[in-house]
Amino acid sequence: MKVLIGSDHAGFQLKEDIKEYLMLLGHDVEDYGVFSEEPFDYPDVALRLAEDVAKRKGSRGILICGTGVGMSIAANKVRGIRAALCHDVFSARASRAHNNANILAMGERVIGKGLAREIVKVWLETDFQGERHARRLEKIEVYEGQ
Repeated sequence: MKVLIGSDHAGFQLKEDIKEYLMLLGHDVEDYGVFSEEPFDYPDVALRLAEDVAKRKGSRGILICGTGVGMSIAANKVRGIRAALCHDVFSARASRAHNNANILAMGERVIGKGLAREIVKVWLETDFQGERHARRLEKIEVYEGQ
């Protein structure tokens, strides 16, 4: 699977770990930065990555900052994006099964690497259940004007 990944400076270390983990799992990873812990504004990465996920049907993205909140807020401004902030495995699974989330947001200052890896694995392996959930997502798409 093609996975786009990005972070700001506060999520850099976790991004690097998750990027390595994704490659170990056999995914094709595209890194949107940042490439150091130098201060960087999260919307610059989040919006660019989210726009590309929205354009590339079937692709998924992972965004990491200190809390994951800023990244998820910014990404959700892009039409067609359903960014889910997840700090537990249950939410990660539900965000895919019920909400067809196409971007996962996490916070490096909130969770450790081990839990982050579990969340990523479950999030990537979970399929959208469709049916009644699809009807709900269609309402969001109508509101967005898609």
